[in-house]
Amino acid sequence: MIAPTPYFSDRGCHVRIYEEARSLTERGHEVCIVTYHLGRDMPGVRVVRIPPIPWYDKLEAGPSWHKPYLDILLLWKVLSEIRSFRPHLIHAHLHEGALIGSIATSFYHLPLLFDYQGSLTGESLNHGFFGASSLLVKLFKGLERFIDRRADHIITSSASGRAELIDEWNIPESRVDGLIDGVDTGVFYPRSRSEARRELGISEQVKLVVYLGLFNRYQGVDLLLEVIARIKRSAPEIRFLLMGFPDHQYRLKAEELGIDGVITFTGRVPYDQAPLYLSAGDLAVSPKLASTEANGKLFNYMACGLPTVAFDSPINREILGTDGIYVEHGNGPAFADAILGALGDDNLLTSLSQKSRTRAIEVHSWECRSRQLDSVYRRMLP
Repeated sequence: MIAPTPYFSDRGCHVRIYEEARSLTERGHEVCIVTYHLGRDMPGVRVVRIPPIPWYDKLEAGPSWHKPYLDILLLWKVLSEIRSFRPHLIHAHLHEGALIGSIATSFYHLPLLFDYQGSLTGESLNHGFFGASSLLVKLFKGLERFIDRRADHIITSSASGRAELIDEWNIPESRVDGLIDGVDTGVFYPRSRSEARRELGISEQVKLVVYLGLFNRYQGVDLLLEVIARIKRSAPEIRFLLMGFPDHQYRLKAEELGIDGVITFTGRVPYDQAPLYLSAGDLAVSPKLASTEANGKLFNYMACGLPTVAFDSPINREILGTDGIYVEHGNGPAFADAILGALGDDNLLTSLSQKSRTRAIEVHSWECRSRQLDSVYRRMLP
């Protein structure tokens, strides 16, 4: 596996990489992840890293001008590892990984699987790497088209991603399979609400809304703070637990909005600690605004039995099915009303909690996903 990212850093893309590798290993595959120098190793999967780069320490998602030389080092490490590991197949994550993989396969003639988690151009626009009118848009679109067509096969983390590749990038349907994210339901399950709240210093009596994920505008965190301000005016007793990073600017913004008193910020939450913290909540939220990427946090919410409020999008409906509470995309006041309505209906919360956990087990477990991925591998091998 090629992972051009600071793996593992407790965020969605990394969870997909880890869970795929872990579940494949359990099925008898031998997996080696080749990645950047940053991040930490996770149990059960071999990881090989590029040499340390002392001045580069970015763990957050998004593009960077440092990426080109990091990826050159990653290509070198991939070529070196192929010689010793002698893989049957290269599984490349993200567009940079697929580009590196395509170069490697030109030397070693190995099948290349591209794990597509969203548009390269779309992600760069979402992160503000360049504007919609920039000349870089055409450059990135050309590069993206080239990379998409170099892979022997593509798996996508959402049905909308598959449709985008086929309809907008003209990739033949036969070369694209949907393989949405999943969840390890043996790790993510409802824990002790009392223990979680005791550790977090949150009263058991209050209604608590939780968010777990990256902190940036396209994840909807700016909008979420505005929603919290709106809720505080009518229901000041409701509390919010916001888990993720980088959170410094959002702590300052919460103070400016006068809502810091109803919010507990945790900073980065380690993957193995997330289930306990999530179990403190009565309701989870995902105000993600980006429409070209998957939404991995929803799987963890469901597995922990959390009813979830999210914007109405094909990706969110694909994951939550009929068990989500949906709001018109980008509508902050409606999002606030949905939170208030859900917290005022204990029967709804109980019902959705049970249904969400059941759906996570029956539809979204990594055991199911690894069987699908194993089938894709076998079709690709000679």
